[in-house]
Amino acid sequence: GGGRPRYPNSFFPPSGYSHDRRRGQAINRMESWFSLCCSGLVAQQPSQILCCAQQAWAQALSQFCVEEFSTKTVVYECCEDKGPARWICFNSELPNPDYSPKPGYTAPAMPQEPGFSFNPNVC
Repeated sequence: GGGRPRYPNSFFPPSGYSHDRRRGQAINRMESWFSLCCSGLVAQQPSQILCCAQQAWAQALSQFCVEEFSTKTVVYECCEDKGPARWICFNSELPNPDYSPKPGYTAPAMPQEPGFSFNPNVC
């Protein structure tokens, strides 16, 4: 929904903050893909929506880690972990574990992020 933060390019100063930009882009990507899962366009059955969202979460964070390793800066700590340890690390870092909307906030319109592929066969 529109009650969770989005990070358009205008949110960040014109230079620097590349790590924060990558984090913001990962959140934007994740939110875009969550909306795709919940729209019924990708996950056809109600029982598949959570599975779709879990796949979107993992795919967005995996892509974030690929982007982190492609820079010459210090990599986000969870990206250094492999396999289940990576997901445990990301889960432990959640500032909003219930994924509640931010009261009084309406997210700006953001373009749909390409690149998500839902696999219903793993649900």
